[in-house]
Amino acid sequence: MEPGVRAETSLLVEDDDTAISAGSGDVPVLATPRLLALAEEATVKTVRPFLGEDKTSVGTRVELEHRAASPVGAHVTVEAELREVDGPRLVFGFTATDERGTVVGTGVIERVVVDRERFLARSAR
Repeated sequence: MEPGVRAETSLLVEDDDTAISAGSGDVPVLATPRLLALAEEATVKTVRPFLGEDKTSVGTRVELEHRAASPVGAHVTVEAELREVDGPRLVFGFTATDERGTVVGTGVIERVVVDRERFLARSAR
């Protein structure tokens, strides 16, 4: 796994994706928590082909700037790029844009590669 690997994911904003639905605001636009979930989905998609069945990655740190509102019906795409690999630590940059090319959000997500079984065993304690 090398820096420069990219993946993207998209969303058509629906009522369930809004700040009202998420409880993070009272306007019918893409909720910041939903934007973050979309960005994390893109990072997971980026590294999935490089991890065996016994490995997964877990989020450990997030920086997010939600720069523009996306109303219901907007199409938002997040592209994530692996920027740094430091042992099991992975650092991604991401940009979210809408169908007009407006930057909806940007940020950095850090994930750590872990052994799936050991992680689940520790989380069950």
